[in-house]
Amino acid sequence: DITITVHPSSYLKGFSLEKTLEGHGMPTVLVVNGEHVEELYEACRATVVVDGPSAVVCKRSMAPGITGVEGTSQGHDAVAPQSAIPYLESRGHMQAAAYLKLETVKTSDPRQYVGIGAKDAMRKVVGQTVVDVLSTMTPQERKESVMVIDSDLGGSTNFNKIQAAYPEIYVQSGVMERGNFAAAAGFGMHPDKQGVFSTFAAFLEMCCSEITMARLNRSNVFSHFSHSGVDDMADNTCHFGINNMFADNGLEDGYETKLYFPCDPLQAAKVVTRTFPLKGAGFENKGLRFVFTTRSKTPILLKEDGSELYGDGYEFVPGKDEVLREGTDGYIVSFGDAVYRCLDAVESLKKEGINVGLIFN
Repeated sequence: DITITVHPSSYLKGFSLEKTLEGHGMPTVLVVNGEHVEELYEACRATVVVDGPSAVVCKRSMAPGITGVEGTSQGHDAVAPQSAIPYLESRGHMQAAAYLKLETVKTSDPRQYVGIGAKDAMRKVVGQTVVDVLSTMTPQERKESVMVIDSDLGGSTNFNKIQAAYPEIYVQSGVMERGNFAAAAGFGMHPDKQGVFSTFAAFLEMCCSEITMARLNRSNVFSHFSHSGVDDMADNTCHFGINNMFADNGLEDGYETKLYFPCDPLQAAKVVTRTFPLKGAGFENKGLRFVFTTRSKTPILLKEDGSELYGDGYEFVPGKDEVLREGTDGYIVSFGDAVYRCLDAVESLKKEGINVGLIFN
């Protein structure tokens, strides 16, 4: 009963796994405490000897017995040393506890990249910028035209900032991306409304059918897919989002689908400012719009004179390629977090007399 967000039982109060199974005709459903081995064994044995289908539902706390972690989302990731060390010592694992006390340095990319400034998390910028845009609307406009549907990942996609600012338009709907995207698309079928959806990019491909139906129904949906790509990530390789292009699975002459993968935090804010509102100063945003960000922080890109590339005066224009560095010997075309690495390569090649340019696509 724990996710990154909080306890599902607190906001999905009508859901019961055992009642759901019984409703599907499961004749034998046994509910046990998963930490009581004898009780668990007895239940498992009962399901083996019974005639027909049966199920054992094991209910237990997250990270049982670890003080400060049990029953919280802190057990979702690696347990922090301040909680892990006392737990290991209490169970007699002194060598393991001693290992965690070693002076270790977190691994990081050793390369010093050229043409970059300080780093920031694009996923956090996206969440905050959506809040900033919503703040320009009246309460009635927000309530009537925007519905944000969360798949228990608002804390990671940073859409929990929307929940904190405007809970009246925020729906906690549990871990069911396909249903949640379809619900967002249903709300956005009206030309003056839009659904807002977010999850990890690794889960995008499971929504392809719903994306197709949303496109056919000319729905307005703004989506944020964080944890895109294969960059430095604390959440393990199961979160790598490598099939982002699956989102654009419609015909070229059909209802538009826009994919945006900003290359630095400042540009991410400008992308959301331009693509999130249904209507703005001299523009409209209709259809499906997908913004991708990485799990890891991304550096600010700099101009050749050292100023911010996407600072004051920059405006994002959808569909327009941007020349970040001029070249005469060829060009590198890139997007997303690969751009700052390409910029480093371009600057290094220029020093070697190879005048290569860089284009953000």
